[in-house]
Amino acid sequence: MKHIFAFVAALLIGVAAFAQETQDPDVVYGKDLLAAGTVAPSFTLKDINGKSVSLSDFRGKQVVLHFWASWCPDCREETPQLKAAQAAADPSKVVFVSVSFDRKVEAFEAYVHENALGGVQLFDASGKKESVVGTSYHVKWIPATYLIGSDGRIQFATVVFSKVAAKLK
Repeated sequence: MKHIFAFVAALLIGVAAFAQETQDPDVVYGKDLLAAGTVAPSFTLKDINGKSVSLSDFRGKQVVLHFWASWCPDCREETPQLKAAQAAADPSKVVFVSVSFDRKVEAFEAYVHENALGGVQLFDASGKKESVVGTSYHVKWIPATYLIGSDGRIQFATVVFSKVAAKLK
């Protein structure tokens, strides 16, 4: 009888630990993101004004690289946190680069303007699933955000923007 109680107790503890672990979106949706220490893949995309921008343009600064789309409810929910982090950051040390996976440039531009998004706003018309940039960063869920060091290496990756904001403080 003691063995049955011990087994049931161990089983319940295991289930509780698994349930708690899976509540973290990074465990479920961010597990494939690039690991800390990895060299951030280079890329070039057009910004909201049609100018080509490369990740290497920001070498020497910490980069918050944020993947999103205007149609994404979680992305929309994180917009105020993103704006607050931008406002609090020292622009001489940190640059915010956002990559939109919107399919229509009009939707991208409208959301950026309506929400007064700052930072560098890039557009990847190929969409999330076909994006070369998204694939190189292992983005399978949006929003997804990377903190890239001034040396060009990944410092942190997450699908929960508040975790990046906490690291910036």
